[in-house]
Amino acid sequence: MAINPPVDATKTPAWSALQQHFNDLQNEGIDLRAWFAQDPERTSKLSFEAGDLHFDLSKNLIKPETLDLFAQLAKDVKLDERIKQMYSGVHINNTEDRAVLHTALRRPVEDEGKYIVDGQDVVKDVRETLDRIYAFAEKVRSGEWTGVTGKKIETVVNIGIGGSDLGPVMAYEALKPYADAGISARYISNIDPNDLAEKTKGLDPETTLFIIVSKTFTTLETLTNAREAKAWLLEELRSQHAIDESDEKSAEAIKKHFIAVSTALDKVEAFGIDPQNAFGFWNWVGGRYSVESAVGTSLAIVFGPARFEEFLHGFHEIDEYFATTPFEKNVVALLGLMNVWYVNFFGAHSHAVLPYDQYLHRFAAYLQQLTMESNGKSVRWDGTPVTTQTGEIFWGEPGTNGQHAFYQLIHQGTRLIPADFIAFANTPNPVKDGDQDVHELFLANYFAQTKALAFGKTAEEVRAEGTAEAIVPARVFTGNRPTTSILGEALTPFALGELIALYEHITFVEGTVWGLDSYDQWGVELGKVLAKQITPAISQDDEALAQQDQSTQGLINFYRSHRL
Repeated sequence: MAINPPVDATKTPAWSALQQHFNDLQNEGIDLRAWFAQDPERTSKLSFEAGDLHFDLSKNLIKPETLDLFAQLAKDVKLDERIKQMYSGVHINNTEDRAVLHTALRRPVEDEGKYIVDGQDVVKDVRETLDRIYAFAEKVRSGEWTGVTGKKIETVVNIGIGGSDLGPVMAYEALKPYADAGISARYISNIDPNDLAEKTKGLDPETTLFIIVSKTFTTLETLTNAREAKAWLLEELRSQHAIDESDEKSAEAIKKHFIAVSTALDKVEAFGIDPQNAFGFWNWVGGRYSVESAVGTSLAIVFGPARFEEFLHGFHEIDEYFATTPFEKNVVALLGLMNVWYVNFFGAHSHAVLPYDQYLHRFAAYLQQLTMESNGKSVRWDGTPVTTQTGEIFWGEPGTNGQHAFYQLIHQGTRLIPADFIAFANTPNPVKDGDQDVHELFLANYFAQTKALAFGKTAEEVRAEGTAEAIVPARVFTGNRPTTSILGEALTPFALGELIALYEHITFVEGTVWGLDSYDQWGVELGKVLAKQITPAISQDDEALAQQDQSTQGLINFYRSHRL
């Protein structure tokens, strides 16, 4: 099916209406205090439920009628058509001629036979792979699968990079309270030798299982680390006299301590891994959309198949909501459109994601790849230049740590920084400090920060506190700093799946408005190619060095003269 050229959003009636609306708000004066005072129902009009998540958009720089304009923009850029194309397997990743079917990874088994894409029953394929992963995970969890000396696996080490690392490590950290089989996980991604050295420190090789995650089994960083991990394992096992020096014992050890997530079975076997212990995924799964595929095998082992299924159900809940809810009431679509509102009308450059849950401390890092690799583009999907600013810098840290670091800029700086505040009503680790519920003390900060950002503090209010006049300007908070509050019952596997799917679809909505292919990532390729060309120049190949530009030559010469 041919892909139509993107609609130029800036030429649509809805964009013109939004521009007029923006101008009207500027002329009127954006004043959240006044807007709340004028409309006692503002919060209810701008609050939504999706799955078991609650969304309060009322502290954003919008009025209820703004949402109608957002919905009209979605219609003008044919978002509904794009959603149907993605869900049905049309090759909307047109620069790579691929379908975009991460939503198929979380479809229930009842959907087998309903989604035939490029001649394949994609749900059947997915469920067959999941069944294999679950069966293997149960063997490891139960102790049926052991290391070469018969000991139960206690640590899983995932070796991958990008989407083969960021998703699994984020989800592992988020769901740690659900680890119930006495198995922990570590994640190695950086080719910097320090990463592998630190992540293998203190491990018992007899109880360690490595998972090599590389679809093609050629990723430079991953395979380099995999070879180093293999050398570490064999050296440690031999030093402990767990195995002898024979090739037979070495081969047996590799088969018992290494599995793969890859489709390149020949390369997997050449490495020494039994192809029966390789779990594949498909070219319609982009790396940054793959945590719920075989890429999440470490999660299935640590948390178990039942929890992994709950994780998938959370994704699917938001998938269905996004695909079936009218845009006027579709908070997932509206959040994506609101990001466009801030980027293209208010000139915002960045977007903060601030989870008030320490278990989500890697969530912002995960979103950085999801959003910036997807929408960091300057050409549209038909190869023409974009007609607007695109993309946002996503960043953040858990509260309350961020409050004592960068919140100053959000509260009183000159830049507009929309922020998403995420929290959960319950914690797996309730504790009291005397009579004070510490989780409530923590969430008091969550509620207070959005209130402070929205309503600020006037000079009159500062003076009324008895502040010296010379200090008054420094203690004024202008307010009108936009935030979205996302509140859930608890950070469960289901809720985490919901959150990830939420931001996946927000990213997709933005990309559709901007006319982007959000599923390729050519921008990461050039540096990798050049690194391969430069590597010989670093290690004393003067001919290769001479081919470099003068700056690169100078830097390499400095390195050569200082390397011990």
